[in-house]
Amino acid sequence: MAIPTLSAEERSKALQKAQQIRSKRMEVRKQLKAGKLTLSTVLNNAGDEVYAKMRVKYLLESLPQVGKITAQKIMEEIGIDEARRVQGLGSRQKAQLLERLA
Repeated sequence: MAIPTLSAEERSKALQKAQQIRSKRMEVRKQLKAGKLTLSTVLNNAGDEVYAKMRVKYLLESLPQVGKITAQKIMEEIGIDEARRVQGLGSRQKAQLLERLA
């Protein structure tokens, strides 16, 4: 499958959209760390583009009292790949995350 050729304007729009999404994800991570947003809210709204493409690893690391090591251990115990995104989580994995961290 060939990569589509984008005009300068289309490329600019795509880059701008990507930057907006990254900014929104950064804000979500800040809200999680501050306790203003919950893990269940993020997992229940996995259809939202901002949440869906977020890596589970970064999501867990953004939670209060959860660091890189703890997040890695939780993911290994549940069976979540390091590169998994929120939209790719199964219902069992979501339930186990909520049981552990909510």
